[in-house]
Amino acid sequence: MEELEEYTDEKIQTLEWQEHIRRRPGMYIGKLGDGSSSDDGIYVLLKEALDNSIDEFMMGFGKKIEVSIKDSHVIIRDYGRGIPLGKVRDVASKMNTGAKYDSSVFKKSVGLNGVGIKAVNALSTEFMIRSFRDGQCKRVVFSKGICQQDDPIVAATEKNGTETSFTPDPSLFVNYSFQDDYIVPMLKNYVYLNTGLTINYNGELYNSKNGLLDLLTDNMSSEGVYPIIHLKGQDIEIALTHNNQFSEEIYSFVNGQHTTQGGTHVMAFREAVAKTIRDFYKKEFDVGDIKMSMCAAVSIKVEEPVFESQTKTKLGSRNMKPEGESIRNFMLNFVCKELDNYLHKNPETAQTLLKKILDNERDRKAMAGVQKIAKERAKKVNLHNRKLRDCNVHFNTNDKRKSEATIFITEGDSASGSITKSRDVNTQAVFSLRGKPLNCFGLTKKVVYENEEFNLLQAALNIEEGIENIRYNKVVIATDADVDGMHIRLLMITFFLNFFPEVIKNKHLYILQTPLFRVRNKQKTFYCYSEEEKLAAIQACGKNPEMTRFKGLGEISPDEFKHFIGPEMRIEPVLIKREDQIQQLMEFYMGKNTPDRQNFIIDNLIIEEDRLDNDEEENVTITD
Repeated sequence: MEELEEYTDEKIQTLEWQEHIRRRPGMYIGKLGDGSSSDDGIYVLLKEALDNSIDEFMMGFGKKIEVSIKDSHVIIRDYGRGIPLGKVRDVASKMNTGAKYDSSVFKKSVGLNGVGIKAVNALSTEFMIRSFRDGQCKRVVFSKGICQQDDPIVAATEKNGTETSFTPDPSLFVNYSFQDDYIVPMLKNYVYLNTGLTINYNGELYNSKNGLLDLLTDNMSSEGVYPIIHLKGQDIEIALTHNNQFSEEIYSFVNGQHTTQGGTHVMAFREAVAKTIRDFYKKEFDVGDIKMSMCAAVSIKVEEPVFESQTKTKLGSRNMKPEGESIRNFMLNFVCKELDNYLHKNPETAQTLLKKILDNERDRKAMAGVQKIAKERAKKVNLHNRKLRDCNVHFNTNDKRKSEATIFITEGDSASGSITKSRDVNTQAVFSLRGKPLNCFGLTKKVVYENEEFNLLQAALNIEEGIENIRYNKVVIATDADVDGMHIRLLMITFFLNFFPEVIKNKHLYILQTPLFRVRNKQKTFYCYSEEEKLAAIQACGKNPEMTRFKGLGEISPDEFKHFIGPEMRIEPVLIKREDQIQQLMEFYMGKNTPDRQNFIIDNLIIEEDRLDNDEEENVTITD
């Protein structure tokens, strides 16, 4: 029997604040990551540092913020009031220190009592903070939360404000890099929510004149069926319209924070819109018919907001301020009055909205029979669902790793088998496709229920009623890196774009990158994801290495597959932008335009043949 260690005084530890943050970073910033996902820690650090500058603007100080990111080094300079000089060191290094406890100074703050900037400090190899205030400057430098330099107050000619700079610790954020695909949307959200603010990011200026109206205009993948309704009031701003997509899409914010998982304000908004529309048209519409195809943006300002985690993605507060009016009543009063007034003053919009709701009602009733049958079938199949091999995290309600839940969508028994045997059963699930899925471009949502695989996939993801309760944070398409595999990727992306675009817009959809080659000798093994990596590996291995070309996922053994879906997994997010013209792209690649697409393929095949001819001239000694 194993001898138990004694539980003595020496076993009790008291950690310094920075050591606690470094040992338990997940408590402060969520996951670490390498910058390949929007919720990776380096973006949380950037946001926490920026939030302090945004708070200054919200309080009426400083209309410009400068952000520079070069070689993983971040510099943020605002032109607010500047931190009181005697407290510069404390606000960056003493827990439970900050002005945000005093709601007369920061009434509706983005940050949460100054914890965020301490996390940035502790998790950075270099952290510097300077405050310029009334012709004087105070500068303090840290490394991993430990003060390295505390300069005396000196005279300065620069404008009032604060400069914060940091470099995330590469020993924690392994092989990380900042990506504009995630930074730019974050900065745009800041300016949408703060009209009059300009952010200069690496020389590019971002600002907004029309707030949430601009946000919807820039983010909707198709035009609204009526002009965007834009309503503003004290501590609230709303923009909404309906378009021709199949699902609801809501962008929600609290005190400037993008609450991607919604919360009490979103529930109140949905209720308020449904009540207003029912009262205006004097008809008890089904809530689903009102929500279907609705695109909206909602922003409220709350005193002392309570979020459900330090990363602030879901609002838990029930009141606008402690002991104040409830968020529900506040939202109902505002929407019922302002939206009702708008519809009375704009009868054309009211008529178009009514037609859209009636169309949704007609489509729902036409689909009701097949939907009921499909749901019953899905329930039965889920009991013995051979397509879904779920992960354990969903069977424990207290498991804190739900944010790590990942599902691999793969094709073929061999590929599914390799991933299933290699995966982390606690956080990774597998959904098996049977052959190529249906090309659903141009089809109605009825096909989701009629097609067994689509129906079971939507049930597995739990996205039929929206993505607030999506069961997997990452949905990863895992197919062979050949023509058939690429085609399956396109078909699955088309499925999500057509019926569930919010899965992509909220950055849940990814493509798994698996190695094309294995190059090895008796001492070394290299897994190569490109021709360039293969050539470098051949050179590193020296004379006569063994090289294997992986033709499919099923050829990779489960033991090897563990390397490719573990901590160093390479996944590429599927990203869409307003300027991508999604509808036109899908029409060209997935629609019935055979001659145009045929000519495109022929033209690109010529280029591919030229590349293959060049490859044949390579003089490399290998053993297959």
